[in-house]
Amino acid sequence: MRIAIVVAAARNGVIGRDGGLAWKISDDLKRFREITLGKPVLMGRKTYESIGKPLPDRINIVISRSPAPIAGVKVVASIEEGLRLAAEAAVHLDAEEICVIGGAEIYAQTLALASRLYWTEVEADVAGDVRFPAFDPADWSKNATGRVERSSRNEHSAAFFVLDRL
Repeated sequence: MRIAIVVAAARNGVIGRDGGLAWKISDDLKRFREITLGKPVLMGRKTYESIGKPLPDRINIVISRSPAPIAGVKVVASIEEGLRLAAEAAVHLDAEEICVIGGAEIYAQTLALASRLYWTEVEADVAGDVRFPAFDPADWSKNATGRVERSSRNEHSAAFFVLDRL
């Protein structure tokens, strides 16, 4: 079962600010939906709280140190338990991958296990308080899949990539 990380990061590595995204790029949110639809999504509690509700048409799994029940969500206490549940869900959904959608702590714990990154490169240096963990780009093949320009829908220009582990 492939583990795929889905992330948007500014050139300076920022992925978030004040408990949410550090920008508004509507076309990236559309891409996120297309990538994750029909798949299990694995996230930390803070990421879930920033979204505010279960993502529709996906099995939502939230990792939390204090796993209180959340309606419409499977809450687990560890990455291992979350990945196990996500793998079972992927088989049930006939999905080829599990999508890890944040935040930084969850990315850091799953990066070594991931074989694919769906990477949105926000073409700006952005102020923020959350960064994607460092990784060696030489370990990945990087294929461009599109881009969007700054517009009324997109606060910044961005390029879309799929990185596969070599």
